[in-house]
Amino acid sequence: MHDALLARAHAWLAEDPDPQTRDELASLLAAGDVTELAARFDGTLQFGTAGLRGELGAGPMRMNRSVVIRAAAGLAAYLTKEGRAGGVVVIGYDARHKSEDFARDTAAVMTGAGFRAAVLPRPLPTPVLAFAIRHLGAVAGVEVTASHNPPRDNGYKVYLGDGSQIVPPADAGIAAEIDAIESLKDVPRPESGWQILDEAVLDAYLARTDAVLAPDSPRTARTVYTAMHGVGKDVLLAAFARAGFPEPVLVAEQAEPDPEFPTVAFPNPEEPGAMDLAFAKARESAPDLVVANDPDADRCAVAVPHEGDWRMLRGDEVGSLLAAHLVRRGARGVLAESIVSSSLLGRIAEKAGLPYEETLTGFKWIARVDGLRYGYEEALGYCVDPEGVRDKDGITAALLITELASVLKSEGRTLLDLLDDLAVEHGLHATDQLSVRVEDLSVIARAMERLRERPPASLAGLAVTGAEDLTRGTKRLPPTDGLRYTLDGARVIVRPSGTEPKLKCYLEVVIPVAARTDLPAARRTADDLLAAIKRDLSAAAGI
Repeated sequence: MHDALLARAHAWLAEDPDPQTRDELASLLAAGDVTELAARFDGTLQFGTAGLRGELGAGPMRMNRSVVIRAAAGLAAYLTKEGRAGGVVVIGYDARHKSEDFARDTAAVMTGAGFRAAVLPRPLPTPVLAFAIRHLGAVAGVEVTASHNPPRDNGYKVYLGDGSQIVPPADAGIAAEIDAIESLKDVPRPESGWQILDEAVLDAYLARTDAVLAPDSPRTARTVYTAMHGVGKDVLLAAFARAGFPEPVLVAEQAEPDPEFPTVAFPNPEEPGAMDLAFAKARESAPDLVVANDPDADRCAVAVPHEGDWRMLRGDEVGSLLAAHLVRRGARGVLAESIVSSSLLGRIAEKAGLPYEETLTGFKWIARVDGLRYGYEEALGYCVDPEGVRDKDGITAALLITELASVLKSEGRTLLDLLDDLAVEHGLHATDQLSVRVEDLSVIARAMERLRERPPASLAGLAVTGAEDLTRGTKRLPPTDGLRYTLDGARVIVRPSGTEPKLKCYLEVVIPVAARTDLPAARRTADDLLAAIKRDLSAAAGI
């Protein structure tokens, strides 16, 4: 076992094209650090529907140039077998460590495989890449990003020519081609031959953002904006200027790209403390709302004034607000969301006479809904212009929520007032999440096994009236690793995260509301129920 491990490590070292990871691996070998070597060579990063994502470092269980070259070669081989040989492959990247290197390696591999590789001109938001695929008639796209993961991570997201992220069976097909690569020496990588796109592709994306807003709508809402040390600032400012909104006040400490993300523990607006600097800036400048993007700007967070301070809106609240706004504007088409998101969207669609679809988690599924007009997911992801970007887009979502705030401002109302309206009309849909980050992934596996073997009979005193193991799929959903519990007036979904070492439990309670005066009592009831469900679910899962 020890000899085989060392042999694998030495073989990897001999092929590694990156001096940095070569030195790292050589040091581990010289030190005889068998534990660390085993962690890096005990398997390979698995390519799936999320592409690749992992910690940077040497070895097949880390993100590095060798892993990326193999992934790109596997994608090229898959596209060739699918009859896409010679087509355009667009490549984008964020500002994380090694992102530009991984993008360049991908371009070289694609060029060597006979494709026309086109690289975005600089680090740009992920939705610009998703837009560029269809705009340029590409056969595929690659975005090098780890989204809102910690600084030590990076990732590799793959889109096909329809502009949507890959889903089965494409992921398995690409993974099989990656596994078939025996040596990096077999992968041609010319030093040139690919195209670096100019600003025209970004100009086209920005021109498309105009279509998100209604002609002659109010554009008066004032915002504080944070890019969370990512790549969103310049594109968002340009989009807001085109639209005629007041220039956002920037959170200067987080405005420029920085792969170390020095002001936040995790560069995710949902994480505790991540929005503290934005709230401090808002207390100084008293805007109408705070807007935040995650580092690759495909997500959008919103905060509003509340009781003398600032309150983050949940993703479900923003998702419902945007849906109500589009319905009021006369939007037609399908409203869609993932199963972990609030059921309020279904109520809004039903009242408006619009079709509604529920999908598995992730925009790779939401974006593929036939006739989609609007889709969202509770994790701050919103697809408000599916004809332009078939993915979540934090830039256009920011435009649309700011337009809505402007419309309400012209009426002497706020986003919270509209949320109250929706609660009275459809019932208070209160959501929360129990999220457990782990170091050892076996903790998640044991919790899921425990829930499958001993499902709870009740939560918060509410009888569990239905328990579905989603690994078997349903009439409308393909199989996935998850559990869904239905209660009287509540719903719980439990699943492992697809991108982070987390177990996620999504909770929703629905409280009927007869009048606005009943809202405070309804919210107290909802808070108590959600807290009790969390407590009971934690006990049932052993977490």
